[in-house]
Parts: sequence; structure tokens; C-alpha cells
Amino acid sequence: MSKARNWSAIKLLALDFDGVMTDNRVLVDQEGREAVLCHRGDGLGIGMLKKAGIEVVVISMEPNPVVSARCRKLKIDCIQKCEEKLRALQQIAAARGLKPRDMAFVGNDVNDLECLRWVGLPIAVADAEPEVRKAAVYVTRRPGGYGAVREVAEKILEA
Repeated sequence: MSKARNWSAIKLLALDFDGVMTDNRVLVDQEGREAVLCHRGDGLGIGMLKKAGIEVVVISMEPNPVVSARCRKLKIDCIQKCEEKLRALQQIAAARGLKPRDMAFVGNDVNDLECLRWVGLPIAVADAEPEVRKAAVYVTRRPGGYGAVREVAEKILEA
């Protein structure tokens, strides 16, 4: 892959939600309400990035109140019910004056491939689908929902 691993250039980290910030499972109660498990370490990592001036945004296909609630708690932007993730990411970049090389994207499934191929630093979680791992220049040691975002945050901050 021709993408550079320039961690120090990252000004914005974009994340998928399900399978990246969660373990890709969902709990559904008898009323149809959904709940997911998130890793507190990921939240700490996001906070450290924000403190360092690196923006974080979630882009999710799912229209789910649990995504809004988690992002609200972390004080990060989220775009939901997003059928065209790449278009959303490109709009974010244009609004902030960023180039693809200034951005990292963390994904886990095939609907993340366009974003992964566009950004300067494409990242897959350890348990991502094989074609997603292939498109990434970095695959986390930790699976989604188990501290993968924290791992990414630490690598960006170390750079």
C-alpha cells in the first residue's frame, strides 16, 4: 500500500462506531431498546487526543440513540444514519481545511473501505474483516470495543 504511516501529521481521527468503539454486539431488550458496551479506556484516549488539539469524530451508518449518547458524553461530533461515509468525511475535511494526509480513520467492516482508502492513515481494529485489515496500514493489537481506540490514541500522541 502506498499510504504513509505519518502518525504525527494527524489532526483529525474519524471512527466508525459499531465494531470500533464497541465489540460489534448489541443487546436488545423486550421493548426493542438497544444497548452496547464501550471501553472506558477508549474514552480516556479520546480525551487525551482532544487535550492535544486533535479532533475526533464518529461516522456511523446506524441511527441509534446509543451512538448519540456516547458521543455526547465524550463531547465529540457524530454523524449518524450516514449511507455515504466517504462523502461525510470529505465534507468534514473541507469544512476544517484538512487534507486526507491530515486524517486517520478506524474501521472494521466493508462499509468503511472507501474512507480507509481515502485518508492518509487507514487503521483497522484487530477483529476487522479481512479485506478491511488488508486496506489498513496499521491493525490494532486490541479488538474493537476492547481498547483499540485507546491504542490508536496513544500511537498518535507518541508521534
